[in-house]
Amino acid sequence: MTPLEVSAILFPVFGILVFLRVPVAFALGLACVPVFMLDPRLTPFLLMNEMFKSYNAFVLLAVPFFLMAANIMNSAGITDRLVRLAQALVGHLPGGLGHINVVVSMLFAGISGSSNADAAGIGALLIPQMKKQGFSTSFTVAVTACSAVMGVIIPPSILMVVWGGLMTVSIGGLFLAGVIPGILIAASQMLTVYIYAKIYHYPIYTRSSLKSAAFAIVQAILPMLTPLIIVGGIVVGMFTPTEASAIAVFYSLILGLGIYRSIKMKDVPKVLYESARFAAIPLFCVGTASAFGWLLAYYKVPLALVEFLKQFGVGPISTGLIIAGAFLFIGMFIDAIPAIIILGTVLWPLAEFAGLHPIHFAIIGVIALAFGLVTPPYGLCLLISCAIGDIKLVKALKDVAIILLPMLVILLVVILFPSLIMFLPRVFMSKFL
Repeated sequence: MTPLEVSAILFPVFGILVFLRVPVAFALGLACVPVFMLDPRLTPFLLMNEMFKSYNAFVLLAVPFFLMAANIMNSAGITDRLVRLAQALVGHLPGGLGHINVVVSMLFAGISGSSNADAAGIGALLIPQMKKQGFSTSFTVAVTACSAVMGVIIPPSILMVVWGGLMTVSIGGLFLAGVIPGILIAASQMLTVYIYAKIYHYPIYTRSSLKSAAFAIVQAILPMLTPLIIVGGIVVGMFTPTEASAIAVFYSLILGLGIYRSIKMKDVPKVLYESARFAAIPLFCVGTASAFGWLLAYYKVPLALVEFLKQFGVGPISTGLIIAGAFLFIGMFIDAIPAIIILGTVLWPLAEFAGLHPIHFAIIGVIALAFGLVTPPYGLCLLISCAIGDIKLVKALKDVAIILLPMLVILLVVILFPSLIMFLPRVFMSKFL
């Protein structure tokens, strides 16, 4: 079969199954079956073998460990300390609690690596408070969901770990490259909150005294060391990303059980169970997505795509826009990890042909996929926030769209100015790039 014929089978079958509400992990596997049946060279054992090989990856252990660290931090009340720190820093700005929401998400992103944990933990704490202070429910839910996307952009990021392991890209370099875009996205969201606050006269907190600000910093200093330990250890070569994720778990346990004593030993099994349950969802998709991606590579679909686009003379900017558009679209329908496995492997030859640096390509993909967490029909962070805010998803879409607009501008900046995101990796990890 030709690449076009295989694509004409795989993608429509997958799309139909998703439309029929078949879980994505099963839809990816079932879409492969017709191709295996039509080609006598392929057997079901190949499908099982590709799935097994994808699971037999040491780097994937980082996914459950980072989720576990985030759950332990949430259970230990670390989020409360981050909220107090954010209040001391930005609570006095117009729309104070909205700014606090954004800053806490940015700080928590440096601990969890997961947007879902961010939306659930911070949403449960701040959405009720914002509603009590007079913020509209739709805006409250929208800013909570949109700020949660920083969880997979600011290091440590689970998506970057998966991307680096799959594409053989420096994970430390990816972590450093995510810092500036993450800060820019936070700034764009705070600007939006400021405009909303001026229009709707949202309340502010009184400015914190120097003493209370210093106290808030001291309370939050130990949790804030987590990203420095993880990213710093990886950058200087002290440990691998998987080892860093395990260290994050032990560090969060030390904080929760030993120093703050905010969780008990009897609470740990429940935290472990919840972490395993949440980790099983994306990890189960890895196997079937890898089989799907293997079929695309076997029939040389990525190379066919490059040959097709060559005639249009694609350059770095146009290729970056194509990559962003493709990830934005697929991120609306499926989870980010299978999207990386499927679309990342397809688009990488095109990015390489156009001269994009592997880290630049990765950051474009990760940011674009992060937006899928708040865009229906998938929009998992938006669904979580709507459930906490007790509001129908459609009622929050207008505010989500308004907050996303400046974030899309940041994505465009990332595409147009690769030197901006490559600055930190070139300063701290030039010999590995």
